[in-house]
Amino acid sequence: MKRLFDFIATLIGLSVLVVPLLILCILQSIKLGTPLFFRQIRAGRHGVAFSILKFRTMRTGNGTDAERLTSWGQLLRSTSLDELPELWNVLIGEMSLVGPRPLPTLYLDRYTPEQARRHEVRPGITGWAQVNGRNGLSWDEQFKLDCWYVDNRSFLLDLKILWLTVWTVISRKNISAEGHATRGEFFGSHSSPTPDNSITDA
Repeated sequence: MKRLFDFIATLIGLSVLVVPLLILCILQSIKLGTPLFFRQIRAGRHGVAFSILKFRTMRTGNGTDAERLTSWGQLLRSTSLDELPELWNVLIGEMSLVGPRPLPTLYLDRYTPEQARRHEVRPGITGWAQVNGRNGLSWDEQFKLDCWYVDNRSFLLDLKILWLTVWTVISRKNISAEGHATRGEFFGSHSSPTPDNSITDA
């Protein structure tokens, strides 16, 4: 039922958003040039790798996230418009509308067995952690919320998360982790904070 809902809802969403997406692509080409999209290999269900698709928000080249993040990219992130291309990942079954956010595959061997349970379901565009603190959470807090979702997932919970996501996006809270343009790298539950170096988005 979840996959059927994802597929139908995404088809409807894409049909409604086709014109806004085209406008965003035009603006993206003016503001940042090509490539329009950012792709990165992320871990999906059962840890299977896939290529996530997002609007690019940073200039190409060397430097930290903070140095490469543009004002246009900051606008895309603050409104979560950079996430819209992920609807394609949902449509082809690599992601779900709701689930733990997909993270880089290099994290796979850094999770505890409990944290790794977040991969028992398809990753989502939004999730329980995203409506309960987003990037303002510590990694440990996020993974606890992810695992709570795995244990308590239901169609009604997904609808609740989608509804709460609207208000999370409108409030524009916790877009970035404190002290970072995006978020620092996860090295494990007992690791030290790291510099803000192009870990999860671009």
